Amino acid sequence: MPSDRPNILYIMTDDHAAHAMSCYGSRINQTPNLDRIANEGVRFDNCFCTNSICEPSRAAILTGTHNHINGVTTIGAHIDNRQENVAKILQRNGYQTALIGKWHLGQGPAHWPTGFDHYNILQGQGPYFDPEMVRDGTKVKYTGYTTDIITDLSLDWLENRDAERPFMLMYQHKAPHRPWHPDDKHKELYADTEIPYPETFDDDYSTRAEAAHAATMRIDRHMNAIDVKIKTDGKRDWRDFLPPPEDIAGYTLTTEDDETVAFSSQEDLKKWKYQRYIKDYLRCVAAVDDNVGRVLEYLDEQGLAENTVVIYTSDQGFFLGDHGWYDKRFMYEESLRMPFVVRYPREIAPGTVSKDMLLNLDFAPTWLDWAGIDIPDYMQGRSFRCLLDGNAPDDWRTSMYYRYWMHLSHHNVYAHYGIRTMTHKLIYYYSDSCGQPNTIDEPKKKEWELFDLVHDPREVNNVYGDPAYANIVRELKDELHRLQAECGDKPFEPEVD
Repeated sequence: MPSDRPNILYIMTDDHAAHAMSCYGSRINQTPNLDRIANEGVRFDNCFCTNSICEPSRAAILTGTHNHINGVTTIGAHIDNRQENVAKILQRNGYQTALIGKWHLGQGPAHWPTGFDHYNILQGQGPYFDPEMVRDGTKVKYTGYTTDIITDLSLDWLENRDAERPFMLMYQHKAPHRPWHPDDKHKELYADTEIPYPETFDDDYSTRAEAAHAATMRIDRHMNAIDVKIKTDGKRDWRDFLPPPEDIAGYTLTTEDDETVAFSSQEDLKKWKYQRYIKDYLRCVAAVDDNVGRVLEYLDEQGLAENTVVIYTSDQGFFLGDHGWYDKRFMYEESLRMPFVVRYPREIAPGTVSKDMLLNLDFAPTWLDWAGIDIPDYMQGRSFRCLLDGNAPDDWRTSMYYRYWMHLSHHNVYAHYGIRTMTHKLIYYYSDSCGQPNTIDEPKKKEWELFDLVHDPREVNNVYGDPAYANIVRELKDELHRLQAECGDKPFEPEVD
């Protein structure tokens, strides 16, 4: 193996949408330390996940395979840690490996991380404060803010590593996963600011499939007391939805700080809920940004920056009021797109921007490529190292396959699969549990959606039934079937017209 193999520092958050990073043109916040990685390296504008939910995306990243191959189709379909993964391969080839922070691929000996010389992980989602973590199989209680703790532990491991060997550290935050709890440093951030509303904030789903109407993730009616930090009336659990009242006259809410807020219209209530949610979300992001800055400073101080690949991403996107929603799951752009910025001074020119299509399946093969290790045939992704000079090979992908399996469970989103090209997106709601873990066995209406991403980038106009797109539909279905065959996935049942 070459003696100058790079270190790999993989930084991942949970539910951090690209459009909440200023290097991606965010209108709602600033992320100077995350931007630094992009400014000193490359920003990928078309990085997508193959299943927009936490556990499946993490499995795809670790194994380089689609979820029907690695078995983690839903939250609850925990990983079998006996299977091969990128950490095991790096470890066998001389890398020292560690995973610190959010794991979320199952608990217990059958699911704890393997391939890591050291791990220290949250249990499940983990709390924002005072987490109990599992350190190499033993539970340990910590005191403080989880984002800070994960960073402290990561810096400690870096400080005590073997300086003669390359490392791969997966430094993974819980933030900004729901419910959002900022730390004291950031709890007043944006207090006097009205965060801008997204263009599709009042989307009525008028041309969309039944699935869009049925999803229980609307800001106006599906957020709960914890989401917007209010006191309950004692008659309902905090998990209960807070739907808008039919008669807004005299409607009030009392915040956790004992402030009583009165509303004069449904629109005012919806906007108030959005401001409560989005500000706490952005405060959690700000804490991540500060802590990433600490790690970047450490690399600089220790002379490690030049030979360390620094990656920042999230496990999927998130709806930040887009389409009137919070959460993710759908194949729509805000959920599908992952932020992905990489700095590696030896190979990447500062300020590089790539428009080429990247998938979470590609991460593991690329790490192996950088390490000078052969990429195993079972991996379904491809090293993106060839994209770093801005000249993609002729055979680089121009379409990608997506499948969301978690039918109806958690926010009532229908199971679906689809294809995205550089210009169009075709989605098929097959709307069945397919016997997968943590789903609801209640078939729903099967429908298609088609979006012209060139003329309708916000995806508000489903043109599937438009005769002008008949040829495009046929081409996209053919490509969908090709991609399904290529990755070894099979449709649950014959399609509907």
